[in-house]
Amino acid sequence: MTTHTIAILGGSGFVGSRLCARLARDGHTLRVLTRHRERHRDLLVLPTVEVMEGSPHDPATLDPFVAGCDVVINLVGILNERGHNGSGFERAHVELPRKVIEACRRHGIKRLLHMSALGADAEHGASHYQRSKGRGEQLVLAAADLNVTTFRPSVIFGPGDSFLRRFAGLLRITPLMFPLACPTARFQTVYVGDVVECYARALDDPRTWGHSYDLCGPRVYTFLELVRYTAAVSGAARRIIPLPDWASRLQAEIFEWLPGKPFSRDNYLSTRHANVCSGPFPAIFAITPTPLEAIAPYYLGKAGKRQQYERLRGRES
Repeated sequence: MTTHTIAILGGSGFVGSRLCARLARDGHTLRVLTRHRERHRDLLVLPTVEVMEGSPHDPATLDPFVAGCDVVINLVGILNERGHNGSGFERAHVELPRKVIEACRRHGIKRLLHMSALGADAEHGASHYQRSKGRGEQLVLAAADLNVTTFRPSVIFGPGDSFLRRFAGLLRITPLMFPLACPTARFQTVYVGDVVECYARALDDPRTWGHSYDLCGPRVYTFLELVRYTAAVSGAARRIIPLPDWASRLQAEIFEWLPGKPFSRDNYLSTRHANVCSGPFPAIFAITPTPLEAIAPYYLGKAGKRQQYERLRGRES
């Protein structure tokens, strides 16, 4: 197996940290760029990983970061922006991929793997998120001088995720009843380990060049089903109240202005289209997608001892 020197943007995030561990196992030399180097001890202990500090938007940082690499992986993405006009999504999902393409060309790097999203659509996306993700994907796939592969996962779950864990936390602190916006929205959640494995298997496979792959799990869920399941396995006995569309829209309008934007207008718009795949998991990766039910109980479950053990393991790694 060929080993590479790989620059990973977004390598300290939920997917990125797991991808680093997976690629390090194969002997690749990795560089990860983060704004807060010392916060990522799980990466610092990996022997073939160099963690650098800085912003990928700064050419004075990006150029030395990718120099000498033969592969770049861009995982950067945001679900909400600080502002309200789409400029934050544009910066993260369009401007950064453009800068990455230019940096690859300056340094003679031919291989680029890029994280897009299921529902990304430059022209017809319902939200800033979907349109900006679509434009970024178009940009990288149009770079004909590079060997590009893009991935379009549905909502990604796994230990440390910001989806099921967020709702488990909200359910625990909500007394008696939990009002749920967009209860009929549909998702085909995909396991983070399966997404990471696709990147690892695509790395040296020329058959994936120029292609985009939708990644979904084996089952479609409504949002209401997912939150009810989360409540059941986390032991949060709450009555979940499905909100009608007008109330979901109103909740988004209000929550848009709360600290941290727990639910935004853009999130609401993103749910207008089903986040599901039109076909089976891509056969080229020879992966049987992992069911949610096989993983979620281990990090959402009532069993406090096991949960605490996993948490301690994460702190000490």
